[in-house]
Amino acid sequence: MKEFELKYGCNPNQKPSKIYMEDGSELPIEILSGRPGYINFLDAFNSWQLVRELKEALGLPCAASFKHVSPTSAAVGLPLSAKLKKACFVDDIPELDASPLACAYARARGTDRMSSFGDWVALSDICDVTTAKLIKREVSDGVIAPGYEPEALDILKQKRKGNYNIVKIDPSYVPAPRETKQVFGVTFEQGRNNFRIDRELLSNLVTQNKDLTEDAARDLIISLITLKYTQSNSVCYAVDGQAIGVGAGQQSRIHCTRLAGSKADTWFLRQADKVLDLPFKAGLGRPDRDNVIDGYINQNEEDVCADGNWQKYFTRQPEPFTREEQAAYLAAIDGVALGSDAFFPFGDNIERAKKSGVKYIAEPGGSIRDDQVIETADKYGMVMAFTGMRLFHH
Repeated sequence: MKEFELKYGCNPNQKPSKIYMEDGSELPIEILSGRPGYINFLDAFNSWQLVRELKEALGLPCAASFKHVSPTSAAVGLPLSAKLKKACFVDDIPELDASPLACAYARARGTDRMSSFGDWVALSDICDVTTAKLIKREVSDGVIAPGYEPEALDILKQKRKGNYNIVKIDPSYVPAPRETKQVFGVTFEQGRNNFRIDRELLSNLVTQNKDLTEDAARDLIISLITLKYTQSNSVCYAVDGQAIGVGAGQQSRIHCTRLAGSKADTWFLRQADKVLDLPFKAGLGRPDRDNVIDGYINQNEEDVCADGNWQKYFTRQPEPFTREEQAAYLAAIDGVALGSDAFFPFGDNIERAKKSGVKYIAEPGGSIRDDQVIETADKYGMVMAFTGMRLFHH
């Protein structure tokens, strides 16, 4: 297949639309089911690069959940704790631990479930049956992987009445070293960002505390590779082998740090006993539970515990999760890693990161206020690496 005609571009009025290889060669994909759209393919190709690089860097199966050309999360295939399984709605899958790829997907999809509603999935390895079963029951636009077990493919083809988007990509495909795109009729050309992110990148430790553990280095690598495929400005929190908060596309870096931090806080709070023990009505779907849990934690648009509301969701009226209780819960969190795609210009980013349990930081360095940023990190005994490499992505 040398080109594929799309229904439309980013919006229905943008026609005609297609994908093709500029040199006339074959596309590196097979469409096994469905008819992916313009944004689907943007998500597919960006997410595939992310999981491929994570697999190369860490040697573990990886998964990513993408929405609107930024990841909601990425994760490697580590086992989940009992509480995390329940928070991710996968505690009913007894065979989960036997599939590292399914563990990676469960983590990635379970991180920011509201943002992942209608996502695109990327898998670093051949999709197995357990992973397919998990994908089948979530609201999702499509999946890209280097292959699918026959039974797994059959399971996925049942999704969306047989119209679920399933893409197989050639894992040996290497793109040209230069890339182009057009904006307002003007062609831009640049070298591809082939910079390698690995343990060596974290060797320039600029804080007094230089005790960078292997688990922390893994999490920093996850955050940095995630940032490489996140719309900038961006900041990413990671812990326990997964990105837990991505703040993307903000004009101010402190807003990136706050946004990502609030998502990380929600991820932690989802695992609190008060949340795990919410008495949901039988038959309330996962997306509805996600919305209710977010309202319960963040106390936003609807007070789900109020009279007249709680009866829609619960078998009994739950006690509110107070701000004081949440603050006490989060105060016990430690060991979180944080990456930034460009330097921190002020120490306020470090102050905000500390509130979400951050202990390890990787950022390019190069600000005229680097000394202030380092001083703030030293105040909290953090470990910070200057990578010298910016990771903007637009």
